[in-house]
Amino acid sequence: MSISENIVQLGLEIPVLAKSSALFQPYALEGTILTVSGQLPILNGKVSAIGSVPNEVPLEAAREAAKLCVLNILASVRDATAGDWERVSSLVRLGGFVVTSRDFFDAPAVINAASELMLSVFGEKGRHARVAIGVASLPLGAAVEVEATFALKA
Repeated sequence: MSISENIVQLGLEIPVLAKSSALFQPYALEGTILTVSGQLPILNGKVSAIGSVPNEVPLEAAREAAKLCVLNILASVRDATAGDWERVSSLVRLGGFVVTSRDFFDAPAVINAASELMLSVFGEKGRHARVAIGVASLPLGAAVEVEATFALKA
């Protein structure tokens, strides 16, 4: 199946790319390399998961938040490729950050949800290098942030 068919089959609703009011852009496209800035689990203008995992945000809710971060990443990919999903040659790297409680050491379990969704969307093109890091805080109190780098076809 094509990437666009996978998106439909998975029933994904990719949000409209929000305009950036920050000092940075939601993505940077340099030649065939697309780097998407860290995305928070924002739904309808609000952070969907706030606090530390698992004390304030249960593991499963954090995993859902990581998937929401991916949907926000996909909004940037759609914008950068003018909706031509087949321009994506591969997902090169996925970076995930999770606000963790002091005694929680499994940030990768949260970011696995983002990796799994990327593989579902992009198939073999979605295999990637990755980092999953536990942190003390993220912007707006979000529990999760995910960034990505893609290789595109010219």
